[in-house]
Amino acid sequence: DAILVTDRVLGGADTWATSTTIAGALRNLDYDLIITGRQAIDGDTAQVGPEIAEHMDCPQITYAIEAKVENDEVLVKRETGEGYEVLAAKMPCVITVTKPSFSPRYPTIKSKMAANRATINTLTAADIPVDAERIGLKGSPTKVKKSFTPPQKQGGVVVKEDSPEAS
Repeated sequence: DAILVTDRVLGGADTWATSTTIAGALRNLDYDLIITGRQAIDGDTAQVGPEIAEHMDCPQITYAIEAKVENDEVLVKRETGEGYEVLAAKMPCVITVTKPSFSPRYPTIKSKMAANRATINTLTAADIPVDAERIGLKGSPTKVKKSFTPPQKQGGVVVKEDSPEAS
């Protein structure tokens, strides 16, 4: 099943308002595991998944590259600066995933045709049990003051002398 959360009122939301909206949409669902991406390409902050966990009062594991469910726990292989670690969390929980080292499976023609016939339920801001003051641009404690493309860096100068000392 799929649910699309969409409403013009939700536009302009920062990570806090976005996670508040998603957590509100999830509250009335029966779930064991919430899986999010690590970060979006626009804000690039990696905050929405952990913030959803905070709103839902759920344990969380970030930077997952593999996960498997065993009984009422999820076992997660997690990427760290020094390598990898395996962590376990009781479900329900939230995990954020990074790009795995393996290639994804691509859908078959049959599954693509089935997807064309699928019904996607839609929720608007009015359907989400969250105070309207806490979502969208209005509920965002951070605001983008200015957005710009940084200037292109100029090429460096190549110094070619007879010796390293002269250079």
